[in-house]
Amino acid sequence: MSTSALETSPLHVTIVTPEDTVLDTRADFVALPLFDGEMGVAPMHSPVIGRLRSGELRVRHGHETAFYYIEGGFVQIVDDEVAVMTGRAQPAGSVDIEAARQQLEASLQSKAAGDEQISIRSRHVDQARAQIRVGRRKT
Repeated sequence: MSTSALETSPLHVTIVTPEDTVLDTRADFVALPLFDGEMGVAPMHSPVIGRLRSGELRVRHGHETAFYYIEGGFVQIVDDEVAVMTGRAQPAGSVDIEAARQQLEASLQSKAAGDEQISIRSRHVDQARAQIRVGRRKT
């Protein structure tokens, strides 16, 4: 995408992890995996702070869409700034689908007793499934 198109895109999107800034760009639209459903963000969006779940984050610039896997966290939206804070984020093309399949299989076969263990197993299953979905994008 040309620099001038990025400069005219109204949203500023950042994705940060504890280790790195994974993305710092302009966009026309962002789709976020919130804890209780997906949310789309267009210019002039109302201020929001939301809890993210593991899943696919989409960033659209003109006719191009970039796909990212994110692993939970929070988003803050204010004044056309979309700030994503997550424990892990990676472009779809760098997701290791085979490792995610192995994680899914191991998680499904693991035994869990008690609410805490069941919750952890469920989270691992959800993360692996999300990685597989996003990894299939390869864009």
